[in-house]
Amino acid sequence: MRALCLISSLGLMAASAVQPVMAEGITRDEILEQMKSMRPPDLVVLEKRDVGGEYTLGIFAIKRDPANPELRKFKLWQEYPDNLLIPSESVDCSAEEPVRVTRDKEALYIRKLNPGGPVRATAREDHLVWWAACHPELAGKDPDSLTDKARELGYSTLLIESQEVLRLPGG
Repeated sequence: MRALCLISSLGLMAASAVQPVMAEGITRDEILEQMKSMRPPDLVVLEKRDVGGEYTLGIFAIKRDPANPELRKFKLWQEYPDNLLIPSESVDCSAEEPVRVTRDKEALYIRKLNPGGPVRATAREDHLVWWAACHPELAGKDPDSLTDKARELGYSTLLIESQEVLRLPGG
């Protein structure tokens, strides 16, 4: 239930600001170059991978919540071969209940994480984002390699991971 309090305390700050890059009248290569030139100066690249072209995941504009120092708000940079998404998200960095809150057009997702524990392939991005937002000095490190660091920082590495899905009206 702490996760629901997190949502209300953030005032649903995890709202995504999906901003596609319009591609009319220019070539694909020009779009890619424009996207790369638009990268914010404080962008930290977390991962690059091939998805039929290069996908780049980055994080920027990380801010602590003034009311709760365990909360972070930030923007993701999701650069696809033919699109750019810049959602706003949040995380709770507490040792008791580390959480990533994200959303899409249909739902709000509250993902309870286990920093330093085993990382499922489906939760890898959650862990990359959480570590980067909560401990920026570890941004981009393989989450599977951070068990000792997590324990040093006070995380048990024994939490149960789960996801709550809150459907949005009309979604």
